[in-house]
Amino acid sequence: MTVLIDTPLWPKHGTVWAHLVSDASIDELVAFAERAGLPPRSFDLDHYDVPIERYDDLVAAGALAVSPRELVARLRGSGLRVTPRERRERAARGSLA
Repeated sequence: MTVLIDTPLWPKHGTVWAHLVSDASIDELVAFAERAGLPPRSFDLDHYDVPIERYDDLVAAGALAVSPRELVARLRGSGLRVTPRERRERAARGSLA
């Protein structure tokens, strides 16, 4: 079981963002995020969006730094990835959980 964080590359809201995922379970990911003090609103079905300002703290807390490509491959391999289509379908139903 590993919590992974990719390189902060995604600009939005005046900062640059990374993604935090688990390659084993959403429960593991949520527990790690809660211990790290990430706000629940940063959770997006299969990952947390985290600003560059939190990157070093999350790595120090135990997140393994990987490339965006490796993060996606490991998330897909875990079976936990939510596809864009699934996101749209959940949003259309009015449920993001």
